[in-house]
Amino acid sequence: MPHPNYVIDEMISAKSIAARIEELAKAIRTEFADTDKLVVVGLLRGSFVFIADLVRELDLPVEVDFLEASSYGDGMESTREVRILKDLRGQIERRDVLVVEDIVDTGHTLAHVTKFLLNRKPARLKTIALLDKPARREVDLKADWTGFEIPDEFVVGYGIDFAQRNRNLGFIGKVRFVEDA
Repeated sequence: MPHPNYVIDEMISAKSIAARIEELAKAIRTEFADTDKLVVVGLLRGSFVFIADLVRELDLPVEVDFLEASSYGDGMESTREVRILKDLRGQIERRDVLVVEDIVDTGHTLAHVTKFLLNRKPARLKTIALLDKPARREVDLKADWTGFEIPDEFVVGYGIDFAQRNRNLGFIGKVRFVEDA
């Protein structure tokens, strides 16, 4: 249920997301066709819905692990200070790794996580983001695959939250603030 001070307008439908995930999975299957096992690393918490749908489409031997990094807290703006809150459980040295991010905004989180994981010497490390907001980029970074490029709007749904609300929406919605009636 939306908070009384904002409404959510659908931006990307569940059907569009599902179709795009099928396309992305095909490209990933091609890239990693020779892998003996792909370690799919979801960045918590926002990527959990995306990673679940993506791995079901991969048709590759996969291992799923999670890393929790934060630069937002409960606010709408990145603090630009990225903290690792939960590390991987498994090893990635000499293994193929796909990092799954919900949204690339300033780029600080994905840049930090990529550097953090590359220090563990994976065989290959690729990145995928469901959403990309290039207008907000502060770090020279681009995910290897992107679901949708979006304008500089605050969005929720499909795992993405606003102060821990709205992750359960099946679509991506734009948050629009309204005055109290």
